[in-house]
Amino acid sequence: MSRRRIDLALGYILHHQPWRDTSRILEVLLREHGRLSLFARAVRGPAARLAPVLQPFRPLLISFSGAGEAANLSHAERADDCGALPAERLMAAFYLNELLLKLTTRHDPQPALFDHYHAALGELRSGAPLEPALRRFEKRLLELIGYGLELASEADGAPLAADGYYQFRPADGFTRTEAGVPGALAGASLLALREERFEEPRVLEDARRVLQAALGDCLEGRPLATRAVARSMVRKAARS
Repeated sequence: MSRRRIDLALGYILHHQPWRDTSRILEVLLREHGRLSLFARAVRGPAARLAPVLQPFRPLLISFSGAGEAANLSHAERADDCGALPAERLMAAFYLNELLLKLTTRHDPQPALFDHYHAALGELRSGAPLEPALRRFEKRLLELIGYGLELASEADGAPLAADGYYQFRPADGFTRTEAGVPGALAGASLLALREERFEEPRVLEDARRVLQAALGDCLEGRPLATRAVARSMVRKAARS
């Protein structure tokens, strides 16, 4: 099996776990190489030179070499000095990482998806409104992994109507219903979602419900740990 070497590839760390005494296994997303696992040796402990560099949510230039499923990290440096995410945005950023870990395939380069992830982190870092940033990323992720929403027409092919109301089932699409039916989605919300216009609270709520259903179908019953943690935090705050 041939051995390859990649130098200074732009990427992010999505996840890491301890390996042996001083090392880690990194799950990284690289713009030109997709998601892959790397063995990072001697990166734990007070004397580890790369420990301060190997942090999530910061763009890195990553060098690695090897053959097979997992290569060896040889070098990493920060791509820019963008600063850390605000503490209150960390859970949202971990949510993005979890979606990427569970819904992308290793060794499948997706430069556009990488760019959307990079842009979403930039929005979180800048203090931009949180919900539109998350909904925009979820929509684009679904599109790029082949499960994009059909937001132009109903299940029977008729155009979505701004003054209509709909139910959504991932396997079927959007079907007409009445305004008073519990869970009815406004046609105007769906058209706004198609254009990624999230100014109105009703649009954001309908978009959240549609995207959550579509993502749940893609996840095939696998739970998202970040959602469970977020719900627990909300319950704890309500009790205090």
